[in-house]
Order: sequence, then C-alpha cells, then structure tokens
Amino acid sequence: MAVTNIKIELFSAISSKPFDAVVAAIKASVGQPDMAEFAKAIRSAPSFVELEPAVSAALSSIGLMLFMELDHGAILRRESGHDTPKIVRLVIGNPLIMKEMVKHVPDAGSYAPVTVLIDERADGVHLSYDWRSMTTKMSKTNTPDLYWVLVKLRSAK
Repeated sequence: MAVTNIKIELFSAISSKPFDAVVAAIKASVGQPDMAEFAKAIRSAPSFVELEPAVSAALSSIGLMLFMELDHGAILRRESGHDTPKIVRLVIGNPLIMKEMVKHVPDAGSYAPVTVLIDERADGVHLSYDWRSMTTKMSKTNTPDLYWVLVKLRSAK
C-alpha cells in the first residue's frame, strides 16, 4: 500500500452575516438540480455528446452545482437539545471539471467535488474548504491539458 503525503491549504473566511444568509447565498450561486433526475439523465445519455448538455443544464452561471447538503449540526443539536451549533457541509462541483481532473490524475477523484463547510461560531460564520488537496498532486503531473483544469478550478472559487 502506497502512502502519499500532500500539503493541504485550508481556505477559511469569516462572515458577520447570519448563518442562514451565508448558506442561502452560497446555495443561490450554484445549480441545484433534482439529483434523482440528474442521475437518470446521466445514466440514460448514450454518449458524452448527449451527456454534456444534461450536466451543463444543472450548472449555475459560475459553472458549479450542489451535489449534496449534510446538516452536521442537526446531530449535535439532537444530543444537546439546543438550537446550536449550526454546521452544514455542502458538496459542490462540476462533473465536467471532475472528468478532466481524473482523466489526468485518477486520484483526483477523491477530491472532487469539493466539500464546503459552513459553521457558526462565537466570532462569526466560518466558511472553509481545502484547496491544495485537489491540486497538489495534479500540478506535479506536468500534463499540458491539466493547465486548463487548474485554471478553471481556481476561477470557480
């Protein structure tokens, strides 16, 4: 079994806006397809030519979509009986970018789509995701086509 060490760069921002407003703003900026219908469209596409429009229709104007929302805070709130903490994990990405990533570096599939964590703390609402975990290994491949993928990923954040 091979083990590769990578450097993770955690992007983190703190907002003074209310938790629900931060979550709503992020969700409003990404496509939110009905995932059952999306999966059906992907499975039924006979070729990539037919698949690409189905994916593109699910993307927002910034080229991203919401794959899943997990309410980590709900579990903690059940235990404590309180209204806090508020913690949501959003899985956001673009299947077409993921395709290009794994075409060049199959291990990159472990990092796409991206997890964005939004949590409410005493000093504000934190928004965090790790960036370098996706690109460190990819940038070492020196594949010319990979430059496009890295530029597209960086511009999407």
